[in-house]
Amino acid sequence: MKSIYLLLFSMMLLSCGKSEKQTETESKISNNTVTVTKAQFDTEDMKLGVLNEQEFSKIVKASGFIDVPPQNKASVSTFIGGYVKNTPLLIGDKVRKGQLLVTLESTEFVEIQQQYLEISEQLNYLKSEFERQETLFNEKITSQKNFLKAKSTYKSTLALYNGLRKKLRMMNINPAYVEKGNIASTVNLYAPIQGYITKVNVSNGAYVSPADEILEIVNTEHIHLELSVFEKNILNIKKDQHINFKIPEASDSIFKASVYLVGTSINDANRTIKIHGHIEDDEHTNFVMGMFVESDIITASNIGLALPKEAVFEVEGNYFTLVLFSEEDDVYAFNKVKVTLGKQSEEYTEVLNVNDFKDKKILTKGVFMLVTE
Repeated sequence: MKSIYLLLFSMMLLSCGKSEKQTETESKISNNTVTVTKAQFDTEDMKLGVLNEQEFSKIVKASGFIDVPPQNKASVSTFIGGYVKNTPLLIGDKVRKGQLLVTLESTEFVEIQQQYLEISEQLNYLKSEFERQETLFNEKITSQKNFLKAKSTYKSTLALYNGLRKKLRMMNINPAYVEKGNIASTVNLYAPIQGYITKVNVSNGAYVSPADEILEIVNTEHIHLELSVFEKNILNIKKDQHINFKIPEASDSIFKASVYLVGTSINDANRTIKIHGHIEDDEHTNFVMGMFVESDIITASNIGLALPKEAVFEVEGNYFTLVLFSEEDDVYAFNKVKVTLGKQSEEYTEVLNVNDFKDKKILTKGVFMLVTE
């Protein structure tokens, strides 16, 4: 009998506890009303706010890489093959325009100088002979045949002389120095631009031909974005539009740029068009040529009244937010009000039915703690 009374007493306690729990829950969420104590509000770090103005942008996503203009990049090669005698530079070394880069050595260099010296000596004689035959021909002392022969020999030798002279200058050898009998077995290659060494493809003793790239120099004083935009979006891209970009493999920071040039031809392989973008404040960045970038090209923007995204929740395909309507007895009471959404950004959502929220306080932080209970 005693056990029966204990069982009945336990059932009564459970029933009362369940009833009290239901009453407590209903005090928090009842139809379109949500209540929360001030103590819980402060503990959960909830916040109130109002509609505020935010900029909403229409964007075109594009990817690409950091690059430099063609005039800021130079490949160093030789006009005549030879063996590398000296190359003191390493990747990353800074060089100035005109600085010695590589010294090459070859017997062919010697042969060209010998040929030039021989032609130079012959030319003086052939010039004198041509002038003599011209005088004799004008005085009708010699035949036209002799005159034309002397002229042809002189002109062809002069052309060969000028060609060899030009070749020596391309080899960075002074023809006047050779005419004095000085013949060098080496030639020097100098930096055509200032910048940094990005490639070294040779070592001492290696043979290089005119088709080989010996070094590459890149001047990073003016870097830019080289982006690819799909054909369907190209009509929205205009010069001077703003670009927000980041380098996902290196940083979470957002950098600024602007559209400078829009390509005029489509890549048939992937149906994209090149976009050239100028980077803002590029002098104070440490970008490296070839870095992969992800970007948003802002094609249009407008200002709208908005709420943080965390202030809006979805119920059966409709969107709502919690609007404060009462603050009494240490309790906040909120109404669940439907929101008509507009444009979206990463953090904010535009509100179109602004009159429903005019001069009202809205729960902007901690909403999901209440609506998911």
